[in-house]
Amino acid sequence: MGLDKNQIAKRIAKEVKNGMYVNLGIGIPTLVANYIPEGVEVVLQSENGLLGMGPFPTEDKVDADLINAGKQTITTLPGSSIFSSAESFGMIRGEHVDLTILGAMEVSEQGDIANWKIPGKMVKGMGGAMDLVASAKNIIVAMQHTARDGSSKLLKECTLPITGLKCIKKIVTDLAVLEVTSDGFKLLERAPGVTVEEIQKATEGRLIVEGDIPEVQL
Repeated sequence: MGLDKNQIAKRIAKEVKNGMYVNLGIGIPTLVANYIPEGVEVVLQSENGLLGMGPFPTEDKVDADLINAGKQTITTLPGSSIFSSAESFGMIRGEHVDLTILGAMEVSEQGDIANWKIPGKMVKGMGGAMDLVASAKNIIVAMQHTARDGSSKLLKECTLPITGLKCIKKIVTDLAVLEVTSDGFKLLERAPGVTVEEIQKATEGRLIVEGDIPEVQL
């Protein structure tokens, strides 16, 4: 039951509007590039230094020198530009990115996000996550609603090291689409076959349910 990773990415792609500059984080967000609606022209930014990122390549189009921030091979679109990571972070810190799509390990009902470190586990570095959450005009999170043990990842307060405070606007999980408000998580849509009660049970933070909740349309 619920949405798989590609379906989460496909639903998030509906949030992308014409003319936007969009940064795609590592993991599920990278899949969004494959589902940009036809007729919608956006510029996808990869923080390692690329504007104009296209969808993932087919086997005959793979170029090992073209990678995204997650070290996955990618394609470029006509008019794309390649530059240094310093210039890339100048764009991010200068608030020139309209929408950032990130993965997360935890999100709080206030819109705090934890997505860079689990204490006790080795981490190479935090990458650009803090810059992105501090500078983006709009941030959408793609994540699983619960951990493998069934515990909620949508919490009253984050328990893992914080990446950013009160910065998340919307969340798309395998169970639901939610908006972060000053009163908590507002349930907007539910995954096909998933009930409001199941979403409530899987959400530790405050869940606001108003009226009939429609199913996600892909």
